[in-house]
Amino acid sequence: MGKRVAVLIRDKDRQYEGLRSSLGLLLEKHVVTMFVLNHEVDMTEEYQDNMGFIDEMGGARYSNVPANVDKWAFKAVTLDEIPGKLEESDLVIAF
Repeated sequence: MGKRVAVLIRDKDRQYEGLRSSLGLLLEKHVVTMFVLNHEVDMTEEYQDNMGFIDEMGGARYSNVPANVDKWAFKAVTLDEIPGKLEESDLVIAF
């Protein structure tokens, strides 16, 4: 088993880069938790397909934005809960 990696996506302009990095890490057998923070994702067909791959490969998706939770099935997380989740990670990558 690889490392436990948290991918924080705060920059809306880099949301796709963060998603693709999450997928690449999953392919390398790491345990990935992706966080989309402070913005609603721009859901394109390509983004949705890749997000589905994250689910299929056992990655986790969290967001503090209710629209992401309601529309796109992210798990809800508050800003206060994030530090505890990051402590469980071996590596944190921010976008």
